[in-house]
Formats: sequence, C-alpha cells, structure tokens
Amino acid sequence: MKKYTIIGGVNGTGKSSFTGVMKSGVTDLGVIVDVDKITASVGGKALEGEKIALQKINDCLDKGICFTQESTLSGSFVPRTARRAQDLGYYVRLYYIGLDTVDESLERIQNRIRRGGHNIDPEDVKRRFAGRWEAVAAVLPYCDEAVFYDNDNGFAEVAAYRNGELLLIGEYRPAWILELQAYLK
Repeated sequence: MKKYTIIGGVNGTGKSSFTGVMKSGVTDLGVIVDVDKITASVGGKALEGEKIALQKINDCLDKGICFTQESTLSGSFVPRTARRAQDLGYYVRLYYIGLDTVDESLERIQNRIRRGGHNIDPEDVKRRFAGRWEAVAAVLPYCDEAVFYDNDNGFAEVAAYRNGELLLIGEYRPAWILELQAYLK
C-alpha cells in the first residue's frame, strides 16, 4: 500500500527526533523529505531547499512511492498534497507533535542552535503556533489516520482522530490537546 506520512508540529516540537524514532520501528516511511536537511545540504538556501523538497514529493507521487514529510502544516501545501495523494490511492497519515506553549518551542530551537542546528525566526514560530489548530483542521479531512503526541518529556501518545472526532488516549492531558479538542468541536 502506498503511504504518505506527515510528521507535523510547530517548529521546535521535535519532528526530526520523532522521525528518527519512527525510522527505527516503522518500515513503510519510504523517502523521507526533510526540507531542513535539504536546505542545509545546499548551503542554507531556503528557496532552493524548498524547490528540491517539492520536486522529491512530486516525484514520489508521480511514481507511487511511499514518502514521509516533516511539516509545520502552515500554508496550503500539505492539505493540497494530502488531497492529491488520497486521489492517487495513498493511505495518508498524520503524526502530530505538540507542546503547550510557544515559549517551549522557542527554547527548544535555542537548544538546537547551541548544538549547531538551524534557527527559525521567532516571529515565524509565534505565527505558526497561533495558527496551529487551523492548520491541523485543514489537513485532517484528507487523513486516513491521525495520531497526536505530546513531547513535553518524550513522545507520549495523547489522542487519535477517528470518524471526525478527536479521541483522547490515556490519562495524561496536556493543555494543548484539550485546546485542539475544543477547537475541533
């Protein structure tokens, strides 16, 4: 079965770390499209990195290859891609990584920079954080499966989206999942 996997979350939530965890246990991730790594490989030229990532995604769709994309979900590209993938017979799944506050995201980005990683403009992070529920809601209609993880201290599964409803899992209830639940009602 062809699969399009979206690893979503605001900048600094741990999408790349989650992808690393998934790679060790999931065999159907296919081609992993990480625009940050691609951009770094072309000397930090963001537009060039984005073009290469877009081409990789289109190549996978055209060839019917499984692929995984890390994304903040901001903008309309991911929902359009998910819809196109669904139309092409892909199974579309979203693994969303959340944190309670924008300050947590910004702090994690600063930690990444101290370890030699890339920066993200704080205003972009704040804008994406403010619009995260609209972004999630835009892609959910095209997902065959959606699972939500909190990354306060490791990846704890806290919810799944099934049949148009967000179902909470377990006893742990981070504030952000309750906000998303209220937004989706």
